[in-house]
Formats: sequence, structure tokens, C-alpha cells
Amino acid sequence: MQVYRDLRIITARPTPQEEARVPHRLYGHVDAAVNCSAGSWVDDAAAALNEARAQSRLPIFVGGSGLYFKALTRGLSAVPPVPSGIRDSVRARLEQNGVEALHAELARRDPASAERLKPRDRTRVARALEVVEATGRSLTDWHRDGLPPLLPQGAFRALFLAPERDALYARIDARFSAMLEAGALQEVAALAARGLDPLLPAMKAHGVPALIRHLAGEITREEAAEIGRADTRHYAKRQFTWFRHQLPEFEWVAPETARGWADGLFA
Repeated sequence: MQVYRDLRIITARPTPQEEARVPHRLYGHVDAAVNCSAGSWVDDAAAALNEARAQSRLPIFVGGSGLYFKALTRGLSAVPPVPSGIRDSVRARLEQNGVEALHAELARRDPASAERLKPRDRTRVARALEVVEATGRSLTDWHRDGLPPLLPQGAFRALFLAPERDALYARIDARFSAMLEAGALQEVAALAARGLDPLLPAMKAHGVPALIRHLAGEITREEAAEIGRADTRHYAKRQFTWFRHQLPEFEWVAPETARGWADGLFA
């Protein structure tokens, strides 16, 4: 979510002062109206990687999204871009008929993807149907025929910071409150005023949907804040599980010992 320029505060992007200390790339370089996929991010990451190497700098990727790290180090599917007309048609049917109807259609056209997806997962069901409609091939088939990784095994070292869970959750709660004080609500109000498709990734960043509901008068600011905190805590919990099972090559390190790990890397 930190790729979206509309969401500096609500995604806790590095501050301008922090960005001035060392060169930063791939923060805030995508408009919120764009559906930034893992594939497009890897393309951008390749350019940033080449730039760092040309300057004899050590590139450091910081996250974040386990899916993006997996795309970076394991490769990704070669799904071609979906034409905007097909995407708009699928989204219109989603709004008109509901996600269950689209899932039923997907079950007829791409049974393997439909079985893998939850029937109420609006974003993934729509994506799978867009792909089969645009290409005539199942998303499962595209995933099977993947592209090579940008960073193959042996070309990198990977670290997963594993703080103590209760301390992490306390910091998440404190950070969300600090973001609100720093203007997160005003940032979300400006985003909401653009009238973008609610299925776009930027519109689903932690805290954004709840704060939009608050701006619409549906819930209080504190209710919205608690939803944002809870969503972020749940995401952090899923990160632990996801990295443990999907990217076991990452070395788990307690934050208080991470400096020694980094010193060894830079030595």
C-alpha cells in the first residue's frame, strides 16, 4: 500500500526527512486510481535494482507484503494485462449481480480457481473471471507457467523481524492513533472525494474503509479507529503465519538482535 502517493500517512510511509537520509525508491510512485499488481511492482523493482547496482549501492528491499517478496524471489505468473473494457464489464456485473453470482459463473468457466477461492472474496473472484474472460485460460494455468524470479535463491539474504506479539500489537495501536493525529482522516477524505472504484487496492488499505464510513456518518471516529487498529493487528498476525509457511528461507530475528545481523551483512 505504500506505493500509493495518496496514502503517505495512513500507510506510515517513511517521512520526507527519513527519505532524505538515504535514497528511497518505490514509495508513493503510483496513483490510487491504478491497480498496482505484484507483477507491475516487480517491473518497477527491477528498474530500482538496476539503478542501485549501477551506482554500486547495496539494494535493500523492506516490507511489507509477503506476496511481493514471493514474486521477487520465486517469480510470478505471466498473466497478460486485462483490457480495461473487460475489467469494467466484470466490475459492473459484480455490482449489479453480487459476488455470489460471479463466483457461480467462475465455477462454470474456471472450476479450479472457483474451488480455490472463497465465494465472497470480491476482489479475487473478479480477478479470476477477468483473466479467463480476457485470455481464455484459467488463472491456475497461468500461475503454473511462471516467470523466473528477479532475485533467485542464493542471490540475497532475507530477514524477518519477529517482535514479541503483545509489544507489536501495542505499537500498532499507538501508531494508528498517531496517524490520526497527523492528518490521516483528512488524507482519507481527499481520497474518498475522488470517487474511485472501491475494489481498487488503495481503497482497501487498513483504516481507509472504516474512516470513509466515519466520514459518511455511519460510525464514530473512535469506532473507525478501532476497526483500523484491529485490521492492522490481524494483518500482522497473518504475516507471521504467511512468512513461516510460504517463505521459510527468511531468517527470523528478534528486533533487539537485528543490528548485529545487519552489521554482519554490511561488513
